[in-house]
Amino acid sequence: MALSLQSLSMGLVAPISPVAPSASNVRMGVSDMEGVGPETGGRLFDPLKFTEYGSDKTLAWFRAAELKHGRVCMLASLGIAYTCSGGPLFGGNIALDGTTFASLGSDPWAAFAAVPQSGKLQMLIVIGLMEFHSELTKPHYLSGGVPGKIIVGGQPLFDPFGLLDKLTPEQKSKKLTSELKNGRLAMLGVASFFAAHWGAGSVPLLTGKIPMGDPAAPWFGLY
Repeated sequence: MALSLQSLSMGLVAPISPVAPSASNVRMGVSDMEGVGPETGGRLFDPLKFTEYGSDKTLAWFRAAELKHGRVCMLASLGIAYTCSGGPLFGGNIALDGTTFASLGSDPWAAFAAVPQSGKLQMLIVIGLMEFHSELTKPHYLSGGVPGKIIVGGQPLFDPFGLLDKLTPEQKSKKLTSELKNGRLAMLGVASFFAAHWGAGSVPLLTGKIPMGDPAAPWFGLY
């Protein structure tokens, strides 16, 4: 899912090598990557064969994109499910004009649409800074670094207590595979949330649990 979709979503800047290496070398690299499992027939899910093109840097870029999108979708799926459940919202203001989190309601899409432009600008700046900082991690994941490993204040952002360093190689590989598979599931989950929101009855199990949207609204009501 990630190797096919992430490459499409980030394809404008993909570091594809102008001269593709032999397919046998690429397939060998893919077979050694975490995320290969019985549910995909013992290989990565790549129906469009993106992994057969490009260099080792291309594969590292695919993996970094997969991890990033998986982590974002894990957070997004949790946020959408929690908000739709009617759980208590955060206190405090989300914008400088005094708009509060609690005033946004339990519809995630309507809530985002109700956020003032200044609040959305703050989100954009924070996300942009995090993205910029992730590309400064040395060594870069395209130059021998570990895809998905972002160092902040001397500690990995997604492992601030250094728990991975205390595991054996086998345990670490299992944890990384678990993260990848949960991220892939979250990507499918978020897609189903949006499908249920915009298409009545498209996801029967979510009918009545996800608020319906108005497809005629500008940009699907996102602003």
